[in-house]
Amino acid sequence: MKWNLRLTAANKGIWKASELQRSLAEHGLIISAGKMSGLWSGQPVSLKLEDLDVICVVLGCEIGDLLIPEPEKVIRPSEQTVQQAAVAASGPSVVPRRRDGRSLPPV
Repeated sequence: MKWNLRLTAANKGIWKASELQRSLAEHGLIISAGKMSGLWSGQPVSLKLEDLDVICVVLGCEIGDLLIPEPEKVIRPSEQTVQQAAVAASGPSVVPRRRDGRSLPPV
């Protein structure tokens, strides 16, 4: 997912993080300067759904304006990789051993 807060805010005429921070505070969402900086300039590590609701109300946007899917970044395993994983999952064959340390008779 791509975080698109800055462009969405710019489309609504908000050009500074401090402007958005004030508007969010007016709607009851108090965000520290550090967290606001992270939201404004990068990809947030975590964000509450309630906070997303407030951001959408303040910016007059939909969630799809803030979060843009990037399906091309998803790694899709090839058939060969899936087969290799299946072989690796089966692991080495198990060789039974006696508890007293003596070897088993030949088969």
